[in-house]
Amino acid sequence: MDENLDIRHKHISRQFNIELQNIHSRVLEMGGLVQKQLADALHALTDSDSVLAEKVINNDEVINGIESSIDDSCVQILARRQPAAGDLRMVIAVVKTITDLERIGDEAKRVARMASNKADQIYRLQAPIVTGVQHLGKQAQEMLQRSLDAFARMDVETAVKVARDDDKVDIEYSGLIRQLITYMIEDPRSIPAALDIMWAARALERIGDRSRNICEYVVYFVKGKDIRHVNLDKVREEIGLTDPDSQKLPQTNP
Repeated sequence: MDENLDIRHKHISRQFNIELQNIHSRVLEMGGLVQKQLADALHALTDSDSVLAEKVINNDEVINGIESSIDDSCVQILARRQPAAGDLRMVIAVVKTITDLERIGDEAKRVARMASNKADQIYRLQAPIVTGVQHLGKQAQEMLQRSLDAFARMDVETAVKVARDDDKVDIEYSGLIRQLITYMIEDPRSIPAALDIMWAARALERIGDRSRNICEYVVYFVKGKDIRHVNLDKVREEIGLTDPDSQKLPQTNP
């Protein structure tokens, strides 16, 4: 009888692991689609491609559907398996991650909407402005890519490094906003297009924030530590990471 119970327990445990691996894989698939949405939105904005912009806008419903499906799976796991410790943290990390991925998809849609509405006007802005948007977009893309890599491997060290890089995106965003304000003062006719660029830049800055969030969930799953309101220098010290070339790390956003 004891042997039969042990076999049954191992079978349930194996099935549970398969379920966890499945939702992990589906999160990465969702992440890949969100990355494609962001790349297409940036191309639409900087290349004045309203057709591609409309495609991004229409595809947002696909991202929303995937989030709902994964969320339902997580609810079922919580109800049927009643996970604890690391398994529970895994499910929580997944739920939080897909929420941020869905919102990154929303931000990509906002960028695309700017391109769809006033693509020609935006493209006529001064070259440094367009270049600034492209550079900010590239940084946001890199943060998203690296945060998903950290999630795929549950790599704490990479996660902390990517979280730190959000400060670079914030600096780039602030510089672009200053450029846009100066441009609008010098040429009031540019105000409508410049405001659209501001909204697009804000969306890209938020993508950096959301990518940072995903990294924080990785640390939470692996180390069981909530680092959302903790200085990253202290986090590195507590979890034993070394980075001799790093500067003072910024605090996490609330």
